[in-house]
Amino acid sequence: MPHPTLTTDAWILGHRPATDRFRPLVAFSAERGRLALFQRLSRKADAPTLDLFDEVAVTAESSNQGQSWFIRDVRLLRRCADIGRDYERLRHASAFAALVARNEAGAESRSAVYRLLGEAFTAFASAAPPAVVRLKATYRLARDEGYPVAQHWFPTLPAEMRRAADRLLHTPLAAVDVAESGDAERLLQRLEDYLRGHTDLMVD
Repeated sequence: MPHPTLTTDAWILGHRPATDRFRPLVAFSAERGRLALFQRLSRKADAPTLDLFDEVAVTAESSNQGQSWFIRDVRLLRRCADIGRDYERLRHASAFAALVARNEAGAESRSAVYRLLGEAFTAFASAAPPAVVRLKATYRLARDEGYPVAQHWFPTLPAEMRRAADRLLHTPLAAVDVAESGDAERLLQRLEDYLRGHTDLMVD
């Protein structure tokens, strides 16, 4: 019986140490959500080695009913290489990627999560304050998964933090000052504490 095949675009969210033949990857697809991919190690010069924050078009095959997929063909669509050139960008982008990778998105929200990943990784690779990018992205992820962050989390904040949250969550990134990173870090901690205590999202 032929093995099932999958053709999809995906974002690479994580990877584990390679074996002698394969590199295990965690990816996210708008059609399938979280995917366990295995890329065969190749000596071909034109075979791309996939990395965190890559958007790829893959064709893969499964021998275990879709629990994991072995890549047969891959094409690099986008590489957000600038994220890795700054520690704070890398730290915040990796934490957001891990948050998405740990949680299985509902079928109705996968397309929104996929778009969010593209917007977030593009922003992390820019000059925008990475703490603000992560705050906005985490808030949107929780909201898109149906959690009442605006109605339940936001009113629990002290008045000064509510004003900061309102400003940072509703101001375009281009208009946010890097000096507001401290506010974003404090709000992110409060938001993640809320998600741990009031939602099913696995934050860490």
